Amino acid sequence: MEYTVSMEIALPRERVAQLLADPAHLPKWLRGLVLHEPLSGVHGQAGTKSRVILQMGQQKFECTETITRREPVDLSEIPRESVVHFEREIVGPGMWSAARERLTETGPETTLWVSENEYRFSGLLMRLVGLFMPGTFRKQSLQHMQDFKAFAEHGQDVREAKG
Repeated sequence: MEYTVSMEIALPRERVAQLLADPAHLPKWLRGLVLHEPLSGVHGQAGTKSRVILQMGQQKFECTETITRREPVDLSEIPRESVVHFEREIVGPGMWSAARERLTETGPETTLWVSENEYRFSGLLMRLVGLFMPGTFRKQSLQHMQDFKAFAEHGQDVREAKG
């Protein structure tokens, strides 16, 4: 299963990239995050493997995230014509996914965030979920992007949200 979602954020691309890359901010916009700890490498750098636990309703989902690409490595003073790339693979029970994030400057104070997502399922339960509920994955990706946008633009923290 593959899909692409995108969103414009009213901040300069360099600032968006820095906020996305900072592990201290993850709990503020990544809804349901219980734990995100590097197992090897430096958080956010290519090659880093991390243990990630997400809480979705009553279910906890544990997976391993590997950063496969981060360009540029230095997120300060990004050249105007450059596209920022964050890519990762996530492996969990019955599934593998890849997310390819691109940040493009659309104006001096606006950034286009495009997220290409790919999922492969191996377990029967996950194959059924992928077959019968593919919109759930796209909806969740959009929710994460909306939560990040609210955090980046207005300082809203998902942990303080009602309901």
